[in-house]
Order: sequence, then C-alpha cells, then structure tokens
Amino acid sequence: MITETDHKVEVAVYQKEKAGANCCGDHYFYTETDQGFICALADGLGSGQEAKESAQIVIDAIKDNPFANEDLLIEQCVGRLWGKRGVVLGILNLNFTTSTYRFSSIGNIGMIRMTSKHKRYRHIPCAGYLAGYKRELKITEGKLEDGMNFFMFSDGITDQELSCLSFTKDVDEAINAFKWMNCNDTRQDDTTLIAMGYRKKLG
Repeated sequence: MITETDHKVEVAVYQKEKAGANCCGDHYFYTETDQGFICALADGLGSGQEAKESAQIVIDAIKDNPFANEDLLIEQCVGRLWGKRGVVLGILNLNFTTSTYRFSSIGNIGMIRMTSKHKRYRHIPCAGYLAGYKRELKITEGKLEDGMNFFMFSDGITDQELSCLSFTKDVDEAINAFKWMNCNDTRQDDTTLIAMGYRKKLG
C-alpha cells in the first residue's frame, strides 16, 4: 500500500459541462500503486444524461480491473455498452518498473506529452468510437522519464487553449492557467483536461 508521500504522479483536473447542460458527459478515473499509474478518460457521444451514463459505464468497467491488459478492458466495456450510446476513450498507463508509458485510445481523446526540457509531443487521435462491439485501439508507447508531464483531454478543448500548457512544469499551475483563460467562458462542449506530472520523488 502506498502512502500520500510515496506517490510519483501529481494530478490536477479541470472539468465543465457544455453550456445549458445539466451534467457533464465526460468521466474519468485514476489510481496509483507501487508498480504503476493509470488514468482513463471517457467522453460519451453527444452530451447530457445519456452521454454521462455511457461514460460512467466504461469508467466503472475499468475501475473493476484497472491494470488488466487493454483487450480485456475493452471486452468488458463493450459488454456493458450494449444498447447504450457510444464513447471515445483514452487510457494512460505509466509502468514504474520498466520506466515506460503507454497511451491507448479510440476516437478523439487527445494527449500531449511534455519532457522536462519542455519538448512537446502530441498524440494524433484516431477515428471511431467504442460501442456494443469491439474496436481496435491506437497505441503509443515510449520511455518514461523523470519530470515528464502528460495532458489528456476531451474534444471540448481547442488548440489555442492548449497553448497555456507549455509554460509551467507544475500541473496545478497548468490547470489554474487554463481556468484563468476560461473564467468567463461558456463551454460549447463538455470539457475535461487532466494534467499529470511524473516525478520519481515528489516534494
């Protein structure tokens, strides 16, 4: 069991529903163990209660067995989504033992990886969505290095808004900068931005 001071990943989140909606159709989950970290973000197609329900179904399936391989996770999600609205999905895995990261996605969940030297790499989303039948995931993987930041986001975020993520190493500061940019904004789509900073030793 890890304690708060043992954590290697700092997390900060911004989430807001579409203007006029009574709930957000995005849902997310993250957890950390001694061996690794996982974060999943699901965006239900459309908005409102039905989108929220589908996103919740997928995240609940991942919560039940978060470190299972992607094929098993997708199989479980597909079974639960039968007859429901589809979702787009992104899953980030950080493996502390092998010092590797792996981002698996279907649809337009975005991800930016930023090195400790502020070099920025953007994952290119793939077409499609997850529904009551199996779809192939797009997978990007590489070496996990101390000081890396990862930003995962739903499609409610514009390229211009993402520019604020380049100027700080601190995930709380990044989310606060994003909030400041959007303090008077009414969102045109459900919006979730998850900032994650990997540090071998926090503090």
